[in-house]
Amino acid sequence: MAWTEERIALLTKYWQEGHSASQIAEALGEGLTRNAVIGKAHRLGLASRPSPLKGPDAGAEEKDGRARRRAQPAAPEVEAGSAPAGEPAPAPAPVADPPAPPAGIPVMREAHS
Repeated sequence: MAWTEERIALLTKYWQEGHSASQIAEALGEGLTRNAVIGKAHRLGLASRPSPLKGPDAGAEEKDGRARRRAQPAAPEVEAGSAPAGEPAPAPAPVADPPAPPAGIPVMREAHS
């Protein structure tokens, strides 16, 4: 499938009318995929559109061009080593002794001066 001037014009028209990439791919035919439509639209510099799955703020940018982040609820503050109210603190993990060297292998010790 080649991107002819006519197909590019149709892609641009449908894109600006708000058709989905899947709808455009189907309209242009010849086994064209949704991803091919999205890639070509990106290379042509067509305006991105908000995702219908992410809600009305998706794709919105700040004035400096950075993507806006949604506010995350703050995690409750908990003192180090304490458990949330009503829950017992977890027991500390046991510390294992280092493994003994296999029998028959001499242990090298550092020489102190």
